[in-house]
Amino acid sequence: MKRVKEQVRALHRLEPASGDHLAALRVALSVAAPSLLLLAAGHTDLIIYAVFGALTGMYGRLEPHQLRLRHQGQGALVLLSGVAVGVTLSINHIHSWWLVAVEATLAGVGSVYSDRVRLKPNGPFFGILALGACASVPTAVPWYAAMLIAVGSSVFSILVGFSGWMRRRSWEPGATRNVPARSAAGRRELTVHAARYVLAVGAAGTVGVLSGSGHPHWAMAAAAVPLAGADLPSSVRRGVHRIVGTLWGLAVTAVVLLPGPWTLAAFYPALQEPAQRAMVLALLVIVFQFATELFMTRHYGLAMVWFTPVILLITQLAAPSEPRVLILERAVETLVGAALGILVVVAVRRPGARRGAP
Repeated sequence: MKRVKEQVRALHRLEPASGDHLAALRVALSVAAPSLLLLAAGHTDLIIYAVFGALTGMYGRLEPHQLRLRHQGQGALVLLSGVAVGVTLSINHIHSWWLVAVEATLAGVGSVYSDRVRLKPNGPFFGILALGACASVPTAVPWYAAMLIAVGSSVFSILVGFSGWMRRRSWEPGATRNVPARSAAGRRELTVHAARYVLAVGAAGTVGVLSGSGHPHWAMAAAAVPLAGADLPSSVRRGVHRIVGTLWGLAVTAVVLLPGPWTLAAFYPALQEPAQRAMVLALLVIVFQFATELFMTRHYGLAMVWFTPVILLITQLAAPSEPRVLILERAVETLVGAALGILVVVAVRRPGARRGAP
């Protein structure tokens, strides 16, 4: 009973701040620059590629500059691979079961790579999220244009992350990232963990397709979240945070997208005009991404409150759809995906996972 109480308290615990505002500013700037350029050019539908490229800035937030440079390069590989595969699927109109198969496979491959290089944030989540999101919207430009936006945004975020060196000139000779040596036990752990990703993501996508959802990739992304936990309690906690944070995030999204006396449209009637609407949504993506990074390491649930509207708004900018349906499907897919992810964590234990950790 004592351990249960500890885990319940941990659900609400806000971890101490550790340079979060600086990391949030770096990521917000990385998102803002390419997004504002696309806004000025009248191509807000392409902001989705800029945002996923800019998420490169989330990696290596507290590391020395030379280590952050390498870490962000590794994170960029995961993100840009997801964008490239997603754009390929979109251009070739490959959806449904092929999407499930491809995304589950990439989740497994990304898991092995992420574990081997010790990515932080953990796992291939952002890569498979980019894959599903880019595959779900029509590609309105040639594939190389979409990739150029994502790559350019990623490179810019790496430059932003390295820019502090110009001020501090801090360089730690001989600094290395803590990557474990390869061993038979380590390879087995990586293999089992990758299999868990394939199982969870594949199962969530299967349920999403069978249910007739227009966005099964959201269930697949949600299923990957609990698997990034270090042990069973932290995995379950991440799953709960994902569900609760997403539901609150959908409330924020409803205020932005839905008409009504209690929504943004009531206070800003010009939001009904397409040009004004696109501008406001683009600016809110920047603000919400700043808030996301501000809480990403302190409380995952609070981070999801703001990251949920980021994903829905860039999706709406790329391919407008009925907001009520969009919000409802996101809620259902998140519940299904996170629940299946937790189920896989419980059923298939990860070798070498820490036990008894809070």
